[in-house]
Amino acid sequence: MTTDTIKKHFLGWQCRLRQHSIRHMNGQPTQAARPDVVVGGTDTAYEGVTIVLVRKESKDITKEFRHMIKRTGDPKNRFETALKFMAENYYQHPMEFSDQFTALFGPGSSAAGNLLSAGSATVLFDEKNQKYTLPCTVRMLDETSDEWQATYWHNHLFAHMIPGDSQILQFTPDWSAATAEPGVY
Repeated sequence: MTTDTIKKHFLGWQCRLRQHSIRHMNGQPTQAARPDVVVGGTDTAYEGVTIVLVRKESKDITKEFRHMIKRTGDPKNRFETALKFMAENYYQHPMEFSDQFTALFGPGSSAAGNLLSAGSATVLFDEKNQKYTLPCTVRMLDETSDEWQATYWHNHLFAHMIPGDSQILQFTPDWSAATAEPGVY
């Protein structure tokens, strides 16, 4: 199994499950979008950290997200607009997404602080008889970065009360040490 093979399989798997969630589960994140996070070989009880896949070229899509939010103050209308937009073809092309993923944490989050102190974590994905174990480096994103903006506005579509000073962490997998069960080819 090559590094490129596992990365492509992972992104395809994530996109298929997210597309299913958007189209058939009213956007509720599945277990594959809420992996377990292990720091230093110890289960940290960070189960269910919701990760966001960010497009490689995210500026235009972030503008669209921001427009959807600012167009209406009605959270229900915003949510329905976001679901419709994402159901059409948002997750249709997995290779448009970065192989790094992000997660939003509240201001002063101890979980975010612990992850940053460690600088690395193992992220465990498990759904539909497929598992991935991804050793990752972890870093804080700056609010001016495209990835921070994309993550913040993506999350804001589904949860309208997100504080502007949220912490957004980026997880960068070491694909050469990543594993998949069953293996992918």
